[in-house]
Amino acid sequence: MAKNKLLLVDGNSVAFRAFYALHSSLERFKNPSGLHTNAIYAFNLMFENVMEKEKPSHVLVAFDAGKTTFRNEMYEDYKGGRAKTPGELNEQLPYIRELINGLGISYYELKNYEADDIIGTLAEQVDKDKFDVTILTGDRDLTQLATDDVKVAITKKGVSDTEDYTPEHIAEKYDGLKPKQIIDMKGLAGDSSDNIPGVTKIGDKTAIKLLNQYDSVEGVYEHIDEMKQSKMKENLINDKETALLSKKLATINISAPIDVSIDSLKYEGSDLDKLVPFYKEMNFRTFLDNLDVGEEENKMEDILFEVVDEPTEEMFTDEMALYVEMLGENYHVEDIVGVVWGNDKKIYVTKSDKIFENKAFKNWLTDKSRGKRVYNAKSTQVALNRYIALPEGFSFDVLVAAYLLDNTDNTDDIAGICAHYDYQDIQSDVAVYGKGAKKGLPEDDETFFAHLARKIKAIQWLTPKLEGELKDKNQLDLYKNLEAPISSILAEMEITGITVDAQRLNQMKDEFAQSLQKIEEKIFEQAGEKFNINSPKQLGHILFEKMNLPVIKKTKTGYSTAVDVLEQLKDKSPIVENILKYRQIAKIQSTYVEGLLKVILQDGKVHTRYLQTLTQTGRLSSVDPNLQNIPIRLEEGRKIRQAFVPQKHDWVIYSSDYSQIELRVLAHVSKDEHLQEAFNENQDIHASTAMRVFDIEKPEDVTANIRRQAKAVNFGIVYGISDYGLSQNLGISRKEAKNYIDTYFERYPGVKKYMNDSVEQAKEKGFAETLYHRRRYLEDINSRNFNLRSFAERTAINSPIQGSAADILKIAMIELDKQLKEKQLETNMLLQVHDELVFEVPESELKTLDQLVKEVMENAVHLDVPLITESSWGKTWYDAK
Repeated sequence: MAKNKLLLVDGNSVAFRAFYALHSSLERFKNPSGLHTNAIYAFNLMFENVMEKEKPSHVLVAFDAGKTTFRNEMYEDYKGGRAKTPGELNEQLPYIRELINGLGISYYELKNYEADDIIGTLAEQVDKDKFDVTILTGDRDLTQLATDDVKVAITKKGVSDTEDYTPEHIAEKYDGLKPKQIIDMKGLAGDSSDNIPGVTKIGDKTAIKLLNQYDSVEGVYEHIDEMKQSKMKENLINDKETALLSKKLATINISAPIDVSIDSLKYEGSDLDKLVPFYKEMNFRTFLDNLDVGEEENKMEDILFEVVDEPTEEMFTDEMALYVEMLGENYHVEDIVGVVWGNDKKIYVTKSDKIFENKAFKNWLTDKSRGKRVYNAKSTQVALNRYIALPEGFSFDVLVAAYLLDNTDNTDDIAGICAHYDYQDIQSDVAVYGKGAKKGLPEDDETFFAHLARKIKAIQWLTPKLEGELKDKNQLDLYKNLEAPISSILAEMEITGITVDAQRLNQMKDEFAQSLQKIEEKIFEQAGEKFNINSPKQLGHILFEKMNLPVIKKTKTGYSTAVDVLEQLKDKSPIVENILKYRQIAKIQSTYVEGLLKVILQDGKVHTRYLQTLTQTGRLSSVDPNLQNIPIRLEEGRKIRQAFVPQKHDWVIYSSDYSQIELRVLAHVSKDEHLQEAFNENQDIHASTAMRVFDIEKPEDVTANIRRQAKAVNFGIVYGISDYGLSQNLGISRKEAKNYIDTYFERYPGVKKYMNDSVEQAKEKGFAETLYHRRRYLEDINSRNFNLRSFAERTAINSPIQGSAADILKIAMIELDKQLKEKQLETNMLLQVHDELVFEVPESELKTLDQLVKEVMENAVHLDVPLITESSWGKTWYDAK
């Protein structure tokens, strides 16, 4: 009979390894609320790998219950001297527990004991006739538990690579030692990671030699008199009590008083009701796509509607709801498969394209005086523009209103909002049919039309509820005067699109191909042979076997040649620098040159989609293609902007962006006199900060490197950076980074006061708020959990700054759009890229636009410090920036 398998996971250790496995990508792994997610993501990957490899029947994750255990009673300095856990990891630990719950797995912790003790006790107690045991950890202490029935898998630096410790492997690795002798080895040699002292001047090699001769620590001392006189013998005698104590400290307790039954650990699969929303919150799209969640059944009651192909005037009244159905997300290219409109009394549906030619329908749509409630005004306006140009937006947008009221739930379907407001009548039916590749229409029209009709019911039911809540929360002005008009402006920008010179892109494609070929030839010359540069196996052979570069990391398939590894090796050989450059250019080639060529539409333009309801700060995101993320640090990346041109030859591209807007907002909200003085006197803010923080008297003494450090401190303060984060950014110690931050607060006391006040207000109100009443709710601001509370406190500080900056740019966009129309200029606003606005403008209007943009953007709002813009223009976006 086949055995069951019990998987025991050292939660703290694996979380720690997970954090550092994707450490080089720390700032790229954040969810929309700003939570770092690299450890959560890597932990999930590690779990997927071990579950696939081991296929356990029973699983438990064990965690340390606190900083002190029974070992601290034996030795006060046990685990002393360890560096403080980075805040970026601490904030993720509660969510790792939440992930574990979603994966359908139990976790357990026991006061006064370590996770090792829980694991050791279960590994000892389980019936070995019925179970094999695998332990997953990053800590070699647990290898002492290895037996013929217990395997200890040690995580390596990567996500998927583990080293399996069995009695045979331990004997091979430690010159014949048995697993239990690992304890004795630590008794003699100590363990710096746990601050176990061991015997003076005895390391692992000497300890192994002694144990092969005398079997144990006790055996060493039983035979101590037989040893020749030496410094080692003297140390052994002097440190006997320390050696015996060290062995006790290193010994895992295999009879801890745990309250866990093996039967309760049976693995039944993931809890999708928990896992799916968790993946959505973390923005783990790949993991979501890998879930087979099935399609919801249609359990709705019948709903009354009328199918029409040629509607008449009486079918349109004021304040009706409208919904346009498309199967895909990209409303620029997806076909419209259904249109539905109606009110509480009557709903009309159609699949016929004739609706767009119908006079009554067109009159209703273009009549601004007849309100139309919608879900996602921008997508509706863009989709309908193929047939009917709409004069401005709609009377109410359920999506944008719901987003303002709760931006923690970034749903992109009306079903999510219905669920949030517990509108059960349509909740399970309003989502788009199918997911991913399964998307499609129902086979029968009746089901499809009922599906559309329920969306009208939802919009009609939600509108007064959301409108009332906006009013109660002092956010109706934010909706009406900022988010609703910006939605219509973004729709117009998307419809206009931006012209892309495909010929220039193809030329770049050839240029980059030639560059890649030249770099490739250099690499082959330096390697002394030709090989596939894109093959990690072949590249690893060249670097680590042929060229004997130091091995940084290994994977299951061989040597790691990841970017973080190559970055550590680039000073060792010029071939590494060339390989890194080859990869960078190859990525630019595939992602941006070839990627853009694929999305140019028949009008010669690309039409990005702006995500208005994604971020919790109010910032916009861009997709299909992402025009906010074109690389500009490398010259090869900046060249991509050469392909973005105006639609006419006698026009130019004009760019204007706010200078240090978030720091200026900080100066305003903090009322710090030194910060405000620097901006009001038009000083270089980073040089000014450098002089105050680093005690420099003269501006000319601020070097480029010192200014760079001050800049990192300035922007780090805005984003609530920790001493750990700043130390990583600047390549300095955490102690130095902490000193920088502490000195900053001493020299800018207003900023410190603002931060303290922001946290206190958020604790009282439960949310943080921008200057224009955009709220960000902070459920964990009063949490007893330190990590959750700390993250919420940092969010309370930086959200009003980032959010206010985003609001100011939107206010400027609205006024600019108004002025362009009033002055009847041909100029088009094309793009918004964070703090930058991009236009195409006839050369004859250039002077007018330059004056207008400066006037509007710098006076969009009135702060205690000036808003400053920097503008430029040229024949391409590259020339204008």
